[in-house]
Amino acid sequence: MPQANITVYYAPFCPYCGWAKQLLKGKNVEFTMINVNDAQEIRQEMEQRAGQTSVPQIFIGDTHVGGYDDMAALDDKGELDPLIAAN
Repeated sequence: MPQANITVYYAPFCPYCGWAKQLLKGKNVEFTMINVNDAQEIRQEMEQRAGQTSVPQIFIGDTHVGGYDDMAALDDKGELDPLIAAN
């Protein structure tokens, strides 16, 4: 089944980042984790794309989902799976 490209900008030792990773792993979907601490350019890319400075910042396709709480809320409402499948 095709799925959207999922990107998670994260920082090590961030509990919300770990929870986001676990939620996505539980859905058996592929996703890319990008460590914003690897280079200042990566953090700037995330901030420009998301308009936010906190991590995680999650994108499903071109849709900015927000952080872990936002993604979990979408999942609770049954809106996350269709978003993953639709993009």
